Amino acid sequence: MFVVLLVLIVVLFGLGFLNPLWWVAAAVMVFGATTRHGRDRGGGWIRGDGSDLGDDRDHENRRDRQDRWNRRYSRQNRTRWQREDRRDHERRG
Repeated sequence: MFVVLLVLIVVLFGLGFLNPLWWVAAAVMVFGATTRHGRDRGGGWIRGDGSDLGDDRDHENRRDRQDRWNRRYSRQNRTRWQREDRRDHERRG
C-alpha cells in the first residue's frame, strides 16, 4: 500500500509540471497520508514500522507490574509493621 501511494504521489508531482493543480493534489495526498499514519500508529512514515512502540508497551507493562507488586507487598508489610509496633508498645507499656 505504501509503495502504491508513493508511486501515485511521484506521478502527481511529475504531472505538476504540466498543470500546477497536480502539485496541490500531491501535497494533499502527502499531508493526508502522514497525518493518517500518525494517528493510527503513533508516527508518520519515519516510524511506520512501530519499532519504538514496543519499547513503550514494555515499559508500561513493567511499570504496571511494579505498581501491583508495590501495592500488594506494601499492604502486607504495613500490617506486619503495625503488628510489630503494637507488640513493642505492649512490651514497653
